[in-house]
Amino acid sequence: MRYVALHGLVREADEGTEAHLFQLLMPVQLAVMGYFGLTWLPRAPREALPVLALQAIAAAAVLASVYWIEHAGPAGP
Repeated sequence: MRYVALHGLVREADEGTEAHLFQLLMPVQLAVMGYFGLTWLPRAPREALPVLALQAIAAAAVLASVYWIEHAGPAGP
């Protein structure tokens, strides 16, 4: 709100193809993880849990890196 008061409504530059693909593919990845969990956890929980854990860790790492990139302060002096 403060930004809008100081600078007005300014259209942001497009984030690019990579950002749009990320925004489309992450929900798809979460849906695939859910489907995998629903189908394989009842059949073979011992084998499915490590796979789901790796997928969750990978998704968390990607989201953490995006957060870090977006909220990093200015580089250098």
